[in-house]
Amino acid sequence: MFDRLEDILIHYEELMLELNNPSVAEDQNRFRKLMKEQADLSPLVETYKEYKQAKRDVEESLALLEEESDEEMRELAKEELSDAKERIEVLEGQLKILLLPKDPNDDKNIILEIRAGAGGEEAALFAAELYRMYVSYAESHRWKVEIVSLNESGIGGFKEVVAMVTGNGAYSKLKYESGVHRVQRVPETESGGRIHTSTATVAVMPEAEEVDVQIDMKDCRIDVMRASGNGGQCVNTTDSAVRLTHIPTGIVIYSQTEKSQLQNKEKAFRLLRSKLYDMELEKQQNSEAEARRSQIGTGDRSEKIRTYNFPQGRVTDHRIGLTLYKLDKIMNGDIQEIIDACIAADQAVKLSQLNETA
Repeated sequence: MFDRLEDILIHYEELMLELNNPSVAEDQNRFRKLMKEQADLSPLVETYKEYKQAKRDVEESLALLEEESDEEMRELAKEELSDAKERIEVLEGQLKILLLPKDPNDDKNIILEIRAGAGGEEAALFAAELYRMYVSYAESHRWKVEIVSLNESGIGGFKEVVAMVTGNGAYSKLKYESGVHRVQRVPETESGGRIHTSTATVAVMPEAEEVDVQIDMKDCRIDVMRASGNGGQCVNTTDSAVRLTHIPTGIVIYSQTEKSQLQNKEKAFRLLRSKLYDMELEKQQNSEAEARRSQIGTGDRSEKIRTYNFPQGRVTDHRIGLTLYKLDKIMNGDIQEIIDACIAADQAVKLSQLNETA
C-alpha cells in the first residue's frame, strides 16, 4: 500500500509542476483534465502527508525518550507519542478508504425517476413528497433540478415524475436512494383513521454522455403532439411534446416540459441514453451478482430499502439498520445523515472484500 502511495505522491508533484507550466494553460482541454486529476488526488495526497508527519512525530518522540532524563520532558514526549500513534491508526483507515477504486459514474449528473407503487392516491401523494424531499436536498447542494416528464394524480400526487439533477457529485450521493420506499401513516383519503402502508419506487441513473452510448437513429421513432396537463403559455397550444420510442428495447420516453419541440427532443434523447447506459450497467452488475449484492446502494430496485413511519416520526433504512427519529427534517430534505451512513457501510464492505483478497 505504501509503495503505491509513494508513487501517487511523486505523480502528484509532477502534476503540480505541469499545472504551473504557462504553456499548459493554453490547451484548455488538457488544463481541465489535469485540474480534475489534481482535485481527485488531493484528499489522498494530503492525508498521506499527514500520515508521514505522524510517523516522523513518533520517531522524534521515541528519540526524545531515549535521550531525555528530565521527567517532565519525558511525560510530554510520552503524550506526544501516544497522540501520534492514535493519529497514525486513524489516518491508515482513511488512506485505505481513499485508495478504494472509485465508481467512474460518481461525478455524473443523474436521472431521477419516482413512481407511485401500491396504495393508490396515497402512494401518489407520497411519491410527490419524496420528489420534494430530493429537490430540497439538491437545493442545499446548489444542484439544478429539471422535470422531464410528470404524470399527476387528481389530488396533487405524482403517479410518475422523471427529473434531471445536474451538479457535481450528484450520483455519488443519490445512488444509494434506488429502491422501494415505504410509508406508514393515516392517509388524507382515509376517514376511519387507520394506518395504511403505501410504497413508491425510486430509480437513480447516471446521466450518460454521447461518448458513453451511441444511438442509431434507425432504431428510434419520434412522434410529436400537443402537451397535456398543467402548463404555462404555449405549452398546450403547440405540438411541442415529444414521444421517443426506442424500438429494440421498447423504451418509451415522453417529454413535454419545454415550450420548444427541439428542447423536448433533446431532453428525451438525454434520458434515453441514460436508460440504455443504466441497462448496460445492470448487465455488468448481474455478472458480478455476489459482489454487488453485498454492497449498499447497488442492489435490486425491487428491494424495500426504507420505511417512513409518520405516527412514530421514525425513518428506518433497512439495509444498514439505521433508525432516526427526525422524520419532519428528513422529509424536508435533511437526508445527509442517511447518505453518509450508507457510504460508510458500503466502504466497510469493500474494505472487507479487499482484505479477503489481499
